[in-house]
Amino acid sequence: MVTNSWIYDAIIYTYALSLLFYFSDVVGVNRKAKRMGAGLLTFVWVLQTIFLIVRMVRHQDVPVFSSFEFMFLFSWFLVTVSIVISRFFHIEFIVFFVNLIGFALLLVNMLNDPTMPASMKEWEMMRNLLSFHISLVAFGFAALTISAVFAGMYVFLHHKLKAKQWSDAVRRLPSLERIERFSFLAVVIGIPMILLSLAVAVGAILLDNRTELLIDFKIWFTLLALLFYGSYIVKRSRNDSTGFRLSLLNLGCYAVMMLNFALNSLSTFHRWIGV
Repeated sequence: MVTNSWIYDAIIYTYALSLLFYFSDVVGVNRKAKRMGAGLLTFVWVLQTIFLIVRMVRHQDVPVFSSFEFMFLFSWFLVTVSIVISRFFHIEFIVFFVNLIGFALLLVNMLNDPTMPASMKEWEMMRNLLSFHISLVAFGFAALTISAVFAGMYVFLHHKLKAKQWSDAVRRLPSLERIERFSFLAVVIGIPMILLSLAVAVGAILLDNRTELLIDFKIWFTLLALLFYGSYIVKRSRNDSTGFRLSLLNLGCYAVMMLNFALNSLSTFHRWIGV
């Protein structure tokens, strides 16, 4: 649990899953993923609406337009507008980026709730938020590691086929096309997880009023690593590079991400969270 409200938790987790599906459509036309993302986003809107109604009924003694309500209502409007745009105007990419902002708003807003118990505000919320951050990072790194393994398999198989070196290992491997497709799919899953974990980390920093941590080199190095992966995604989506070159680029991106992970001990942010 991230908060002391199961509805708020359900909103956050469903929202994250919706963004994952929308990201799949951003990096390559995937109408099935887009429909799944739209369905989950609609469910997020329903949960947000229920949350607002229940809150107004249960907490009539709390000012309706406190900062918490304002930020939550802001996020609700972003979801509402993005659903309308998706349904009637079909403007590509805007739904993903608008809702990435809406998701970050919900994370930053969690400690603004005046009805939350003081003990939850002081330590339990931050602990749960950082646990959520670590879980997202672990999931993202696992997906990127799997992608790198597939990329390594592609380079190995490409070399063997080019040299016409047949062996039992070569015959047992999938085709180059399947290996490259699986490698890309793993990146499409892993990168939004890292993006969301970064949003959670920034949210935790802002919630604890530790804005000096925003200049921590680890955050900027992570953004650099994501830019490398972004170049890989763009090249793959445009089909302006061979599978072999894409696999080498994927391995290079993974090396940068692993270097980023190895530098955790030098990060002020990670010393702050005890990692």
